Amino acid sequence: MKLRSLTICLRVIRNAWHFCYASRFVFKVVCGSIGVALLTP
Repeated sequence: MKLRSLTICLRVIRNAWHFCYASRFVFKVVCGSIGVALLTP
């Protein structure tokens, strides 16, 4: 039973890491598109 709770905990941590990387990627893309929009006349 202890091993199962550990795997669930690891799965939650892994999902949190994926969410962190995905949100960082979206933030970069949004900032990049805003920067391009500001640079173009």
